[in-house]
Amino acid sequence: MPRHVLGGPGYLAPSDRLRVASIGIGGMGYGDLTGVHKSGKVDIIALCDVDDTRAANGRKDHTKASYYKDYRVMLEKEEKNIDAITVSTPDHMHAVQAMMAMRMGKHVYVQKPLSHDIYEARMLTEAAEKYKVVTQMGNQGSSGDGVRKMVEWYEAGLIGEATKVWSWTNRPVWPQGIPWPNTPVTPPIDLDWDLWLGTAPYRDYVGNLVPFNWRGWWDYGTGALGDMACHIMEPPFRVLGLGYPKSAECSVGSVYVGEFQRGHFPESCPPSSHITLRFDRPGKEDLEFHWMDGGIQPTRPEELGANEQMGDGGNGVIIEGTKGKMMCSTYGANPLLLPTSKTKDIQVKESLYRVPGGDRGHYDNWVNACIAGFGSTEFKQLSSPFSIAGPLTESVLMGNLAIRSYDLQVPGKGNANQVEYPGRGIKLLWDGPNMKITNFEPANQFVTRTYRPGYTL
Repeated sequence: MPRHVLGGPGYLAPSDRLRVASIGIGGMGYGDLTGVHKSGKVDIIALCDVDDTRAANGRKDHTKASYYKDYRVMLEKEEKNIDAITVSTPDHMHAVQAMMAMRMGKHVYVQKPLSHDIYEARMLTEAAEKYKVVTQMGNQGSSGDGVRKMVEWYEAGLIGEATKVWSWTNRPVWPQGIPWPNTPVTPPIDLDWDLWLGTAPYRDYVGNLVPFNWRGWWDYGTGALGDMACHIMEPPFRVLGLGYPKSAECSVGSVYVGEFQRGHFPESCPPSSHITLRFDRPGKEDLEFHWMDGGIQPTRPEELGANEQMGDGGNGVIIEGTKGKMMCSTYGANPLLLPTSKTKDIQVKESLYRVPGGDRGHYDNWVNACIAGFGSTEFKQLSSPFSIAGPLTESVLMGNLAIRSYDLQVPGKGNANQVEYPGRGIKLLWDGPNMKITNFEPANQFVTRTYRPGYTL
């Protein structure tokens, strides 16, 4: 008698299993591959990576899975064999890889940030609904108990009406604010450099870029914001139910080359920045939302003791309200009311669904929803579907749009040796529904980008 008829303890019928292909299986990609497989409900059917060395552990763990270097080839050949994919590649490839799978009706799990550009985030959000697929962004803190506790505290009125948010990170911990290396080198033999470049313009390979430092270059990465803001900004977004910002402004840390000479490196993200977003809330005052990176931090709240840690030290969030303040660390962990002594006395009834396993259950949260299907109860319990992750990512990337607009350089008037920065010192006004800056047209060039031939959204 066939095994699926016999059943037995611990046996899952084929209809209760998820067939997954993974794109990008080194580093965080290996963590995602392992995370979904540990659910016990997943069969890994195919693997894809442009770097054979980075792919080695994943291939060793899943010897029966087919292996590809080009995700387009993999999806075309395995379309009938897979139900879902994970995408854990550099930021500039997220959207095209996820979109190709979604058009095939495949569920997708995409690492943060959801996309490289604002336009891509919007297209992915709309595609999730159009193709009725189950989606999840890889900001695992959204499945943790901490953010849910903060929502319940806020809804119980413990800090009153929110007025300001402060968020910060110690990133970047990779090179930023530097010139592009001018000495090309031979790519590693196991790396397909052309496929790694993907949507980005062709360049000769340079050292110290792959597998990690690409984060600091606009062609591939999204800087400190892209790396950490989907983790750090997510708790206040969920607590306050925020949508698109109405404006963005920024200041950027200086870079010096030589003695007292400021360097201008438009290809590279800055070493530090301070972003201010403002959100319109009908019937309420605008919310002021601050993001700081590169080691910049807000002034410590008076309610926080001198020897008490703010956030987790390098990263954190503070939400100021009319009646009080609350604070958390990265991923919404360790939520506290200020002063912290108030926290132990709070008793607020749990009203929100808790993901089993907390942030470690983020993968199971997606796997279970994929098996149950679009619109199921499990689908409605997703922590970071694109309907939530998309608008969050757009707001994160608004910070980068402000940074790149701030550093726009044009020739100075009347002096060929001088330059001007027309985006500095202004507030960018954002029409969220139409994805357009309304008061400074040059900034709109950063809403989307042109892909290299062979790649489409």
